Amino acid sequence: MPKLIVSIDGVVIKEVELIKERTTLGRRPYNDVVIDNLAVSGEHAVMHLNGTQAEVEDLGSTNGTYVNGKAVKRQALRHNDAIEVGKYKIRFVQEEEDGGYEKTMVFKPGMAPLLAPRPQPAPAVAPVASAPWAAAAPGPAQAAAPLPAVIRVLSGAAAGREVVLTKVVTTIGKPGVAVASITRRHHGYVLAHVEGPNTPLHNGVHIGEAPVPLHSGDTLELAGTAMQFIQH
Repeated sequence: MPKLIVSIDGVVIKEVELIKERTTLGRRPYNDVVIDNLAVSGEHAVMHLNGTQAEVEDLGSTNGTYVNGKAVKRQALRHNDAIEVGKYKIRFVQEEEDGGYEKTMVFKPGMAPLLAPRPQPAPAVAPVASAPWAAAAPGPAQAAAPLPAVIRVLSGAAAGREVVLTKVVTTIGKPGVAVASITRRHHGYVLAHVEGPNTPLHNGVHIGEAPVPLHSGDTLELAGTAMQFIQH
């Protein structure tokens, strides 16, 4: 099934399957794909789906819609085409790919998020550098996969619950209100703002547009829910 993979600064923030004949994209909350950024128009573009053929159409946006670096009004899409909307890059995928992204986990009052089984102790691996974010990137012989991590809910009815981060990208929050993503990279995990008027709190401070590295014990707050990032 055709889908869109939305990213900014190399961080994937959402994945959207194209299941309707018309899928709208823009900053306003009523769009099918909401990108809360001032560089994106309220009604920026629309994806047309006719069978397996998809087209993107710019809706007279302020900053334009680009496909593979070229400004377009309406353009048929092929597998792996790169759509650019403001600072966001949207990859069009026609073929089935291995599921590396996880649907948004929503924390609602009175409901606990579904839990994956707690991971078994990992085999011994090379220790992670004490300051991986400041140190130079390790060579191939030094690289080590990040340790397993979980998000522990600290407030609300779901307090005490843990969500295991088993996917490359996990999104948390309430769609249409506030959503953030946690992405697993080779050197660790990063937190990024996806949508909503307010960015998430990281250790009590609102993050900016750039992804923020996470360390075990860091506290997060999003849509009124307090959480803690823990690496085992």
